[in-house]
Amino acid sequence: MAAFLGFLLLAAQVLLHLYATSVATSAAFDAARIVSGSGGGPVVEQTAEAHARRLLGPAADGMSFDWSYTDIDGDGRADVVALRVHGGRRPSLVPLAPVDRTVAVRMERPR
Repeated sequence: MAAFLGFLLLAAQVLLHLYATSVATSAAFDAARIVSGSGGGPVVEQTAEAHARRLLGPAADGMSFDWSYTDIDGDGRADVVALRVHGGRRPSLVPLAPVDRTVAVRMERPR
């Protein structure tokens, strides 16, 4: 009986971990997509971060959003926006490491 309960606890913990990671990744991607479609900048980053915090709800408490831009082709303009989301609370039955996800999205430009 104890082994069954142990496996049940493990399964519940794995499901909560997968859910928290999936939601954090989705919110980070949405925020990076918003910034990539608007050309970047601090104002757009703040708007995208607020959107991600609304999606994450209480899990966003204590979460940090680190933005970075990369120029791939050397033309002096950013081609990729990356967002690292880390920290925050994770729903779990046992204490685990905080969420740490990074997403990268190509900047959208009309041709």
